[in-house]
This record gives sequence, C-alpha cells and structure tokens, in this order.
Amino acid sequence: MEKVVSGIRPTGNLHLGNYFGAVKSFVKMQDDYDCMFFIADWHSLTTHPKPGDIQQSARTILAEYLACGIDPKKAPIYVQSDVRETIELYLYLNMNMYLGELERVTTFKEKARKQPDNVNAGLLTYPTLMAADILQHRAAKVPVGKDQEQNMEMARKCARRFNNIYGVEFFPEPQNFYFSDKAIKIPGLDGSGKMGKSEGNCIYLRDDDKTISKKVMKAVTDEGPKTPNSPRPEVIENLFTFLRIVSDDETYRYFDEKWNDCTLRYGDLKKQIAADLCKVVAPIREQIEYYSANTDLLDRIAREGAEVARASAQATINEVRRIIGFRV
Repeated sequence: MEKVVSGIRPTGNLHLGNYFGAVKSFVKMQDDYDCMFFIADWHSLTTHPKPGDIQQSARTILAEYLACGIDPKKAPIYVQSDVRETIELYLYLNMNMYLGELERVTTFKEKARKQPDNVNAGLLTYPTLMAADILQHRAAKVPVGKDQEQNMEMARKCARRFNNIYGVEFFPEPQNFYFSDKAIKIPGLDGSGKMGKSEGNCIYLRDDDKTISKKVMKAVTDEGPKTPNSPRPEVIENLFTFLRIVSDDETYRYFDEKWNDCTLRYGDLKKQIAADLCKVVAPIREQIEYYSANTDLLDRIAREGAEVARASAQATINEVRRIIGFRV
C-alpha cells in the first residue's frame, strides 16, 4: 500500500466541521493506505506556547482523534517532538534551501504580516520542517488543504534538490492527497457557510446534550416559507444540511415536505436536529472522556507510535548520512 503521512495541528476541541471533514476521511484512509499520523507540536513553537500547554495540547488532540476512530494498530499516531531524527533531516534540508525562496512562501508572508513582532526563523523555515516530517518516511501522498499546497511544492523541491545535488533517486516527490469533492462541508450555526472556531459558530465534540440543544435552538432562521416549493435561503439550507447529515431519510423527507407546503415550524426542525446531533456526538464525547481520563494509556499509544515512526525515520537518516558522506 502507498504510504501516507499527515500532520495534525496541536489545537484541541474538535468540532463537527473537523469530524465530518478531515477526521472521518483519516479514519477511512487507515484501511486503504499505509498511514502515519503525527501531532505537530514543534510547529506550534512559532507562536511561543507556554511549556505547560504543549504536553496537555498533545494529549487533548490525541484523545479526540482516537475517540473519532483513529486506530493506532492500523495507523501509528505519534507526537512530532518524540521523533528527534526529524530535526537532523530538517538541518540537512535547510542547508539546500535559499532565503529568497523561503521568503516568497505565501503562508510565511501572511504570518509575518499578522505577527510583525515575532517573525522568527522557525516561521521562515516552516516548509522545510514540514518537508522533513514527510520525507523522513518517504511518503507517497500527504492530505492537504488549499493553504498547504505551496508548502507541499516546497517539500517536492526539497526532495528533488537533494536527489540532484547527490546524484541519487532516494526521496520520492510526495503528491497532494485530496479528499473527495463530495466531502461534507458543515455550515455554521450563525447562518454563515462554514463552521469554524474563529467564527464562534461551532458544535464541539465535547459539548454535552444541553449545550448542543441550546446552540441549535439559537441557530439563525428567517420568517419561514411563504410560497410552496420555493428555494430555501442559505440560512435555512444550512439547517437542512445538518438534517441531511445526522437524520434518517424519512425524517429529512418529512421536513422537506413541510417546507414545500409552507407548514414548517422552525422550532420543530431545530429540536429534531438537536436530538439527532446529540445521538452522533454522545458516543464520541464518551470516548473522549475515557481517553482523557487515562493519560497513561494516551502516553503509551503515543510512545508506541513514536517507536514505529523513529524506526522509519532512522532508516532514512542512516541512508541520508551515507549519501552525504557522514558516518552512520
């Protein structure tokens, strides 16, 4: 099977948008590919997190991904900083990159604009560290969003440049892995087109039933249908998107008919959505609570994942050292 490597940003509190988007796709991928997932805690250093937050953040995101269905027996999951070989490869790759090309990376320019008092070297060389994360496992594919496409091109450049400098065909050029165009996009509860933390319109996987119901009942609506079989405005279509995702077909058809004959009561629709959302979230929340309360188990899973990752990375580093001319 093709090897796939994916980093996970070390920010906990997954919401439904994360779950129905990338996370469920990761869960499916682990059956179809040779997957390896890591929590990118070194990358978080560009924002200077507090020391006490680093380990807790890693445990939080690990508990959530395990609760969503990542199986460490199928796909090792590890914390980036537990695989120190990454830093050695990061050094070698940095020696082959040029200041100008790193400064032209869009994400660097955007971050530098947003945090002008903290334009650090780690921010500049973020693409090289990302390349090391990928190339140390000689991955064939990497799941990415639009914001990471340029960084992936930099990773391919790192692979090509190393191969060209040393006259080898050692590193494969990793390709972008895109989830299906049919991937579900979860709308926000405020009537916007996307659920996101910064928008403050999320249902989190840790939310209890009361919180979920309260959030759904506050969802934006309009005055209701006035004309039979009329198109639904975006804010209402967003509610029907939730219904389509978490309710059965019969329930969806019932409320669709109510809309079309102008007898729909938004209160009834929201209560149904809330009840069905609670059914989806409750078992995941219970698993999050289980893992979060078992830090020894989390640490063991991360440690075992790191052992697999280190073996993979060490084999790469040994060969890289031999190619460059260093003692192995």
